[in-house]
Amino acid sequence: MATLLIDPIAFTLGPLRVHWYGIILGLAALVGMVVAIREGKRYGIPQEFFMDMLLLGVPSAIIGARIYYVAFKWEDYRDNLWDVFKIWNGGIAIYGALIGAIICGFFYFRYKGYNFWRIADICAPGLLVGQMIGRWGNFVNQEAYGGPVDESFLRSQLNLPDFIVNQMNVNGVYHHPTFLYESLWSLAGVIVLLILRRRPFLRAGELFASYFIWYSIGRFFIERLRTDSLAFQGPEWLVSFMNGLWSPMVWFGFEPGYLDPAYGNVRISQLLAVGLVVAAVIFIIMRRTTGRAPERYSDPIVSSKATADQLPDMAAGEQAQHHEQRTVHSKNELDVPEIPVADQQKKE
Repeated sequence: MATLLIDPIAFTLGPLRVHWYGIILGLAALVGMVVAIREGKRYGIPQEFFMDMLLLGVPSAIIGARIYYVAFKWEDYRDNLWDVFKIWNGGIAIYGALIGAIICGFFYFRYKGYNFWRIADICAPGLLVGQMIGRWGNFVNQEAYGGPVDESFLRSQLNLPDFIVNQMNVNGVYHHPTFLYESLWSLAGVIVLLILRRRPFLRAGELFASYFIWYSIGRFFIERLRTDSLAFQGPEWLVSFMNGLWSPMVWFGFEPGYLDPAYGNVRISQLLAVGLVVAAVIFIIMRRTTGRAPERYSDPIVSSKATADQLPDMAAGEQAQHHEQRTVHSKNELDVPEIPVADQQKKE
């Protein structure tokens, strides 16, 4: 039976071929920006700030993602340097993208006079939204899939539609749709972050840290199912440790994707995921115990470089945020009955 594949080229404009991969990544970036703009509006942050951030952040993320991937796959590119620039064929790493975007964000936020953690918190749900959508680019390119599975597993147990099942048929062999697993995990994470950011106990920087905790937990378990993981040769104790952490997946009937022993025995994304979860938890604990996180997520955000003319606009976000509280407070004051002076003297 022939493998049914989606054409990775969406359309052509003369000699220019526009790939679905690029369209999907562009859509992911735009939707993520809209999520950040809507939240930033509550704090009076102009949407132009996020639009400029996107113009700087997307190229930085792509460069970081490509450098990260090529660095661990250098043997495939050293004799074909031109292929390094062919990102439309896939081959970018999400952790590299995050590194590039965070470095860009750090300097951009500082240039604009904003606290890095406050803006990073606002962007956290948008990052997950972007990753949720962006994974479908891997689907179109028929990459980042998992190990072999039976067709019945996809159709009967997962109840996937035909267009996904057919695309997971690679050279006559069906594979785990790990792109879908990660996309759904990101969707659940978006819901968690949207709920968490309205909790009064949340401090500055903690939503961003929660993003890393959530995403990294899912990535750790999903990564082991894949057959294209970046890896290195690690000590046996580390291999045993990683296998032990992943063992609950075996109980549910999952098997690890094949990893060439000659290439490596420790998946880099798994190890990095564990490190990020530990680092994020320590970050939250240390900032709370040392008093370095005095600001709450709900506190106003004001740029240190704001001019006198800009301050009223920025204050609008704070005013909108606390409008309901003031309304309730004022209503309570109006409802309090006045006690005549004579009655007050009698009580005294």
